[in-house]
Amino acid sequence: MSVEIVQVDYQNPKHAHHMIELLDCYATDPMGGGVALSDFAAQNLVPELAKRKDAFSLIAYVDGQPAGLTNCFEGFSTFACKPLVNIHDVVVASEYRRMGISRKMFNHVEEIAKERGYCKMTLEVLEGNSIAQAAYEKYGFTQYKLDENNGAAMFWEKKL
Repeated sequence: MSVEIVQVDYQNPKHAHHMIELLDCYATDPMGGGVALSDFAAQNLVPELAKRKDAFSLIAYVDGQPAGLTNCFEGFSTFACKPLVNIHDVVVASEYRRMGISRKMFNHVEEIAKERGYCKMTLEVLEGNSIAQAAYEKYGFTQYKLDENNGAAMFWEKKL
């Protein structure tokens, strides 16, 4: 088995096709909401990401086949006064799970983060996704807590 991690060229039609294919795989999974990407998202995501200087994506290929995807965005830590990277999406197609694909993608994200001087990597995970939580903990991620008295940070949203 040959695994290659490639930074996405948003102008490359093959990369664009594989990104949408993998992200739709995630979207239709119960942990991604169970609903396919909208036609709008499928048609516009890659061109919109190409406009952003704060975005990068990685595709994992196993024996030349698209197997995994991470979409990452730069943020900023005011307390550290340094940039950070948020791993917004982590996708591993079901037939490639338990093969260390996410670890290989995280290693690559971490290399990029260090090269760019980021102070940390962040991500969100559903409470019920114990498999992903275990994988993230093995990689060194922990729940964000300033102190024990105030507990862990929570990710909230307000849709507009």
